[in-house]
Amino acid sequence: MATKTGAFGHGKTRRRPAGQVSGESIVIEAAWLYYHDGLNQTEIAARLGVSRATVVNYLQDAKERGFIRISLAPSAFSTHRIAEALREKFGLRAAYVVPDGTGGAEQRFFRVARGAAEWLPSLLQPGDRLGVAWGRTVYEVAEAMAQARTENVSVSQLVGSMATPYGFTAEICSAHMASRLGAKCINLYAPAILSDPELAQRLRAEPIIHAQIEALSHCNKAIFAAGSCNHESHIVGSGIASHQDLDWYVSHGARGVLCGRFIDRNGRAVPGALDDRMIGVELDNLLNLDMGMLVSEGPDKVVPMLAAIAGGYVTHLVTSNTTAEALLRAG
Repeated sequence: MATKTGAFGHGKTRRRPAGQVSGESIVIEAAWLYYHDGLNQTEIAARLGVSRATVVNYLQDAKERGFIRISLAPSAFSTHRIAEALREKFGLRAAYVVPDGTGGAEQRFFRVARGAAEWLPSLLQPGDRLGVAWGRTVYEVAEAMAQARTENVSVSQLVGSMATPYGFTAEICSAHMASRLGAKCINLYAPAILSDPELAQRLRAEPIIHAQIEALSHCNKAIFAAGSCNHESHIVGSGIASHQDLDWYVSHGARGVLCGRFIDRNGRAVPGALDDRMIGVELDNLLNLDMGMLVSEGPDKVVPMLAAIAGGYVTHLVTSNTTAEALLRAG
């Protein structure tokens, strides 16, 4: 079910003679007549004394200016057949499956991010401490999220800072998420990876960094994506792992990446040389959460998604119809 609301609020039906509104006001008037009064575009055109094409333009303008917010009820995506099949097969609390559309992989990716953005605020309660991972998926979830507010929620950055090929940093993901939720933000002001294990150990012991890392152990909810173990993966592009590192971890059983940590097909951590040089959440802190939301889509993500689910990190899943079917076949 879709819910359509106007940023200018609700109220009784209003009737205005044509010719008494202009500029921005006529855009708002057209939106009100369409979304609140239930008039069709032809009726609105007659009411305002303009063409139907002009009404279409007014309504589009209203959306682009943010006067109109259209939300889709999460239950429509979390209770249908394939979502229920995912929940039952993998022991999830809930799954949210968006339709594929006709625009290809890029459209599916943005649809999944938008779905997570629609669903996440409804899963938060006052007092929650939300851990936020890094990467393009989580960034786009934050970008797609409408402004919301849940009292006394904090957002913590799960992984330290790093380079990124997408033009944003790790702290931007958590800061944008906190801004959208009206929440307190606890950023992790340290690199995600250092060249020297002893330097990383000293940095983790610094009081400010220590307090920020300590906050991660108190997160009761988290949102993250599953990273793939190929040479185009974000973990390589961001500089956390070199191509040689990736080959070593894969040869030792790595099948996915979760918050910068390599995991095997059962979701267990694959120990290696990077661990002592990293600054970020430990995988154990992602277990037994009230909510672990995995947001991922695409054929290259099926194996790492299954690994994350097998490891017990995932309670809530957001994905596309195509990826959901692939998970069910492969799982």
